[in-house]
Amino acid sequence: MSHIPSRHRQRGMSMVELMVALLLGAIIIFGATTVYNRSRKSYGENEAVARLQETARYAMSVIEPDVRMSNYFGLVKGASVVAGQAGQTDPALAGFPAICGNNFAADMNSNLQGDNNQYVISASPLGARTAACDALPNLNNVALIWNTGAQATSDTLTVRRASVFNQGGVALTNGVLQLCSSRVAGRISPTGGACPAAPQGQINNIIVNTYYVDRASQQSPTLPSLRRKVLTSRLNAVAFADQEVIAGVEDLQVQFGIDPNGLTGVATRYVNPNAVPAGAQVVAVRVWLLVRADQGETGFIDNQIYQYGDRSTATGTTGDLNNAASAGFAYQPSLSTDDSMTGPRHVRRLLISRTIQIRNALGT
Repeated sequence: MSHIPSRHRQRGMSMVELMVALLLGAIIIFGATTVYNRSRKSYGENEAVARLQETARYAMSVIEPDVRMSNYFGLVKGASVVAGQAGQTDPALAGFPAICGNNFAADMNSNLQGDNNQYVISASPLGARTAACDALPNLNNVALIWNTGAQATSDTLTVRRASVFNQGGVALTNGVLQLCSSRVAGRISPTGGACPAAPQGQINNIIVNTYYVDRASQQSPTLPSLRRKVLTSRLNAVAFADQEVIAGVEDLQVQFGIDPNGLTGVATRYVNPNAVPAGAQVVAVRVWLLVRADQGETGFIDNQIYQYGDRSTATGTTGDLNNAASAGFAYQPSLSTDDSMTGPRHVRRLLISRTIQIRNALGT
């Protein structure tokens, strides 16, 4: 009698095994998704911080060399021996634009000036501007308007100096504010003129830059920006233009390091731009820039209290940098009443500072 093998019944997964497999799969998928979301969020945050750092570095790279070379006037030692200039409280000179008051482009003795927690562009050392800083003269029957919407409680910083490049030649250019200098004297002129040939003489363009923060940028009307008034030439005449340096700068604060006697070139203390004592020499400038992201983040609220420059909680705390009544207040963005994604509350920020030594503090 032959042996007939028995048939084995094939069994599937039991309900318990299936549930365990589904649970393990769900745990793995949930873990992978969590890791992915956290990695994506971390990448986004790191990318936002990197962009903030890039904006801050660029803005400071524009301001720092400008300030460092202030009080440089070609071959002469300081601006005191430069003829053709005048103070902003003096009668207006011919050939200079009536922008930001009389002689704003011609006050070489005020190589550095600033407004503290306001946008006034005040005459040095005291007094309010006598002409608008936000409108150009009517040139060729075309009215040019800057439409500045300056941040009300940010500082301004004005730098005056000669360019570092020798323009060469023996004649100044008509319609460009230039300096003709020798080892003993200098002269600025907006209407041309002769200058001794090198090496006895040297021609440099005069640079006047006023830095301030505007509430709107060319990128977006809700994104603030660092801007500056720039001395230039238009239609064969000295003029000013308005230039955006970079979007994303929310605040600018400035303090001047002073040498009380103007003898050592060493800063003994730092004061606000409007508090430089008579006879003191500005030998350094401390600059703070508060940079913000261009977009808000869902679920993020900036509760940090920013204290820098003369912004202090001892004065008060504000969520609105454009409120003139809160000048000098510490800044806490979460106090802002604007809860939109383009408002101050939901964007990341980076605060940087730099102390800039003036290379020509005591003259070249």
